[in-house]
Amino acid sequence: MYQKLIIVGNVGREPEARVTASGTKVASFSVAVNKKRNGEDQTTWFRVATWDKLAGVCEQYVKKGMLVLCEGEIKTPGVYQKRDGTWGCSLEMTAWTVQFLSRVDEGAQRQQAAPAQDDDGTEVIPF
Repeated sequence: MYQKLIIVGNVGREPEARVTASGTKVASFSVAVNKKRNGEDQTTWFRVATWDKLAGVCEQYVKKGMLVLCEGEIKTPGVYQKRDGTWGCSLEMTAWTVQFLSRVDEGAQRQQAAPAQDDDGTEVIPF
């Protein structure tokens, strides 16, 4: 049997790294995957765990706000009770690969950039 999960989203918190009792490094961080459904924005949060060399890379380079693609397998979800008394579910995955799709500062730069204009002053729409 085989399963594979691919998510693309923004890192919600800096990676937390630790070493297990057997000496294996693990780094975990959260990723928010956003989508629109019925005109409303919906966010699904994933807890991502990386191991060994990938954990070291993520600890060093993954920053809050980055756009990342994580590929791996889903673990058994955890069910918990929220502060308001409702129930929630945390989705957890073990990532085999993590691709950096942006630097943390690129998102802010893109939002502040003025729209490109043609020689006659009309706005250029990139496709």
